[in-house]
Amino acid sequence: MIPLACFLLTVAIYSSVKRVYRLHPKIYLTPLLVTPIILVVFLLWSQIPYPTYQLGAHWISDMIGPATVALAVPVYKNVEILKKHAVTIVASVLFGSTIAIFTSALIAKALHLNRQLVESLAPRSATTPIAMDISRFMGGVPTITAVIVMVTGLTGIVLGPVVIRLFRIRNDVARGLLFGTGAHSAGTNKAFEFGSVAGSTASIAMVLTAFFTLVTISWMMHFIL
Repeated sequence: MIPLACFLLTVAIYSSVKRVYRLHPKIYLTPLLVTPIILVVFLLWSQIPYPTYQLGAHWISDMIGPATVALAVPVYKNVEILKKHAVTIVASVLFGSTIAIFTSALIAKALHLNRQLVESLAPRSATTPIAMDISRFMGGVPTITAVIVMVTGLTGIVLGPVVIRLFRIRNDVARGLLFGTGAHSAGTNKAFEFGSVAGSTASIAMVLTAFFTLVTISWMMHFIL
């Protein structure tokens, strides 16, 4: 019963926070930030072990895959625009995902972190399930990777609007590339606030970022390490 209760509680908290965020769209009220904080406080207060919580809550994580597939709907609606900018999208995402891996690994090395931690941090720009699988395959710690991916997403949705205002980015495709490449699923959700085209572009960018990370990271890590 406890795992089921944890599952229902997580859904209820997220739904409530999402409703508040829609009424007051402030970055510090974003569900990606507030929901984990509330859950951590609750688990510490109730002394429920994380493995017990995860027995029920893992169903939410398992839905990330189907939710990603569902993004195909807005992509299909804007397919002509995306086809028109296909070369720009692919080139931008390839460059962005490569820079993300290099900077993550180089900063980790500069901080004298061990190889396992470097490999845990490198796939941070891929969406959570793929980043965790990459981390596991390379010998990293998937749990650490998941945390870093979440931090990356939060950083992206905080700094993304600032970058857009600072550089006066008006093009929705460019906005989508910014969020989808730099902040994966969290950024994609934020991009839809700027419009359907931005959200659809971010969806494509998120998928391509995961693909390019999966294909290139082993070679790049060999080169760096």
